[in-house]
Amino acid sequence: MTHPVEIRFQPLADADLSARSGRLVLVLDDRAQLPKGLPQATRKALGRAVAAKAWADLKPGAAMEIAFPAGLAAEAVQLIRLPRGADAALARKAGAAIGARMGKGEVTVVCGARCPVSELTLGLALRGYEFSAYKSSPQADETKPAEDVPAAEPQSVTHGTAPEARLSDAAAVEPAPADEPQDQPAEPPQPEKARVTVLCDDPEAAARDAQSGAALAEGVFFTRDLVNEPANVLTTTDFADRLLAMRELGLEVEVLVEEELTRLGMRALLAVGQGSESPSKVVVMRWQGGGEEAPFALVGKGVVFDTGGISIKPAQGMEEMTMDMGGAGVVAGVMRTLALRRARANVVGLVGLVENMPDGRAQRPGDIVRSMKGDTIEVVNTDAEGRMVLADVLWYAQDRFQPAAVVNLATLTGAVIIALGHDKAGLFSNDDGLAGDLLKAADVAGEGLWRLPLAPAYDDLIKSRLADMKNSGGRPAGSITAAQFLQRFIRKGTPWAHLDIAGVTLPPGETTLAPKGPTGWGVMTLDRLIRDRFEAK
Repeated sequence: MTHPVEIRFQPLADADLSARSGRLVLVLDDRAQLPKGLPQATRKALGRAVAAKAWADLKPGAAMEIAFPAGLAAEAVQLIRLPRGADAALARKAGAAIGARMGKGEVTVVCGARCPVSELTLGLALRGYEFSAYKSSPQADETKPAEDVPAAEPQSVTHGTAPEARLSDAAAVEPAPADEPQDQPAEPPQPEKARVTVLCDDPEAAARDAQSGAALAEGVFFTRDLVNEPANVLTTTDFADRLLAMRELGLEVEVLVEEELTRLGMRALLAVGQGSESPSKVVVMRWQGGGEEAPFALVGKGVVFDTGGISIKPAQGMEEMTMDMGGAGVVAGVMRTLALRRARANVVGLVGLVENMPDGRAQRPGDIVRSMKGDTIEVVNTDAEGRMVLADVLWYAQDRFQPAAVVNLATLTGAVIIALGHDKAGLFSNDDGLAGDLLKAADVAGEGLWRLPLAPAYDDLIKSRLADMKNSGGRPAGSITAAQFLQRFIRKGTPWAHLDIAGVTLPPGETTLAPKGPTGWGVMTLDRLIRDRFEAK
């Protein structure tokens, strides 16, 4: 997987800033007092910069850059404006300004006495994400003629060896039993990264404080990697293998295969994947860091590719349907973070992994299937498949674990993008306390979240003439009727929330903490929720 940039912490006192190569970053408060140890020529040039109108107009958390400054070995000085008393979101924004420009060389960050170092470095790490697994190396381009440079081969970096993960008609390798982890190939070499050194007054304390942020960044990167992977690599089997590999972190992980899902009665989930060569699976991850209390359950939609099935999607934009497993990716990222930071909470993460393909065996509009709960569902649109996956996994999670609360995540509806755009996810909940805690956690994490209504009147839109319900109510209130559908699979008295993350998982451009591509939205919010609501104090 892609790992965050390594950050070292060293004492600021007596540091020779003039000898630092690469990039020098000065984090300045409103007084814009320059650190000691700068040559006179440099102080004069930087003094002019911070006295200029451009600095006065600079927004908090933003940066100004001076190339090839006099008196320094550094090739550039970046001045970051970060007022005293800045909150976590602003400190992360300032760090992201560094991460966006840090390149692949030496970076020295100078922080003053009151600088929120841990939040700054978290922002730096998150914004510095780069997914380059399938980029041909520049070295290869320089040493071989263009026609001799082989294309990047995704199978060379897969974690599993199932035959459906291959790109060509090469001989298939027999897969290992699905309930056991397959032998993992050596992780591919990490791309060249910047080497970041933070100079501050108390480097040992800063390093301790940054540890939880490092675990959080690992979880976010894991989620982003999963969303970035192409569907010919991240098959249901490969996805399950990557989750099984997290046993080495202390997670309990098990994979339920189709035979077991059939025995359990998960016909709604199985119907979605029956047109695909990739077998449907449910993966259960458990972190037992608390006492004997009931676990908090996270449930994620893991449609590794969504063609829409027989109700096929338009060709334009379909390549982005590799992100339809975004909910499962967030659940996996949260579980990774919890294990890395040794969270004092009991959390179970469940993901339903399927592929929605048109085939002679695929489900059809008009089919009626019976869910694990026992309710019947009329399939009026095979592109409304995610709710059918979640229905069975939600019921299974409650039936087996009797959780204290349940939160599910899914790239469920385009309607939520029409309602909220790409800045906020949609929140639906049957419990005001849980909804309030989620909104608070999202605010602290700096991730947009907005509550939308649930009401019995919307149930009329998913009434079926032939079955207990139909799987789509059409365009009106599309995100709400999807949530109403899911609510039917929540036991009375169980606090539950549904997060529709279709708009925030893969926005069209970069965000404050992420380059263009997947954001990992939700990992930070759910980690904060677990800290505040479920973790032993």
